[in-house]
Amino acid sequence: MEFRIDGDVLTDAVAWAARVLPARSPMPVLGGLLLEAAEGRLRVSGLDHEASARIEVEADTLVEGRALVLGRRLLDICKVLPRGRPELAVEGARLTVTSGDARFGLSLLPVDDYPAPPALPEVRGLVDGDAFATAVGQVAVAAGRDDSLPVLTGIRLALDGTTMTVAATDRYRYAVRSLEWHPDAGRGTAAAEQSAEAAGSAGSADVVVPARRLTEIARSLAGTGPARLALDSGSIGFESGGMRTTTRLLDGRLPRHDKLFALGEHTLAVTERAPLTEAVRRVAVVAEGDSPVQLTFTPSGVHLQAGYEDDVASQHLPGSFAGTGTGTGTGTDTGTGTGSMTVAFNPGYLLDALSSLDAPEVRFHLLGPGQRALLTDAPEPTHRHLLMSVKPLV
Repeated sequence: MEFRIDGDVLTDAVAWAARVLPARSPMPVLGGLLLEAAEGRLRVSGLDHEASARIEVEADTLVEGRALVLGRRLLDICKVLPRGRPELAVEGARLTVTSGDARFGLSLLPVDDYPAPPALPEVRGLVDGDAFATAVGQVAVAAGRDDSLPVLTGIRLALDGTTMTVAATDRYRYAVRSLEWHPDAGRGTAAAEQSAEAAGSAGSADVVVPARRLTEIARSLAGTGPARLALDSGSIGFESGGMRTTTRLLDGRLPRHDKLFALGEHTLAVTERAPLTEAVRRVAVVAEGDSPVQLTFTPSGVHLQAGYEDDVASQHLPGSFAGTGTGTGTGTDTGTGTGSMTVAFNPGYLLDALSSLDAPEVRFHLLGPGQRALLTDAPEPTHRHLLMSVKPLV
């Protein structure tokens, strides 16, 4: 095998495939990346027991062939190569990497011991890469980090007709985002008919995907245009712009959010999101440990306070306070009135929620102190973030 390739293209391709490599594995070959050069293309593949990644890029193929080398070592080399078009070639039991005056040699791993990569599951349809990346990024902040509760470390991906819903929760917060997708697009007519005949509806599914994996995948899809979404009973895959990746699904289901998000009679308060985010970040510098940030909503705005005794901070921001009424928590009219309401939140959770919204205003749908609160950024939102409020400051 021998080929030449743009250095930046090589580095990006190796970095993208190497992200699925396991930190440790009883099988040394799983720490390798498989390089395959043929017909003016270079394919870089990596896998472990949970995920796989493959990317194809343009290269000047001098001698067709393939080689398996330690992936992270190859990535380290790519990052320090002089700019230009490096040449990679198999010479005996080594892969040589030459660029300018720099030359590296990597020992080859036994390519015959490398497992066959998993096939892409059944393609279900197309989703816009940018929209998907945004949606996953908005909900991923609410995913759990406790590996003793594996399903809570995942992101729910539900398909219903032309609507895709992504959601995550760690029991203290719950983020939900909906977006449009195109079932059956990106597949041949015959395949679509066979799938519909076998599965009933290709546009319906409800699975949980590891949050870390899905976040990495979604970021890589940004800017690539439409991505094919593939799904079966045990894995999910995406394909776009020469990239193909799969990852296993988590067992179980996330708690349903429907009843949690239906607040019934509640209070609506509206304020500008960016100034509130900065104010929370500012006053939270005196909030130690689990100390909350307190928000008091009044007709004149919102008053923030944090800290106890000598170390305290506060700030007032303008806003509107609609009083009490009835609604479903979706931003519908909640009536008018006067008064105030004080709620308090974990400052980190509140900042995550505010940062995940992208509209100029944030709408707080409030039940009262110590109860759940729903944050949205529009009267008819596609993104909703539920937080549990805590005991206000004394």
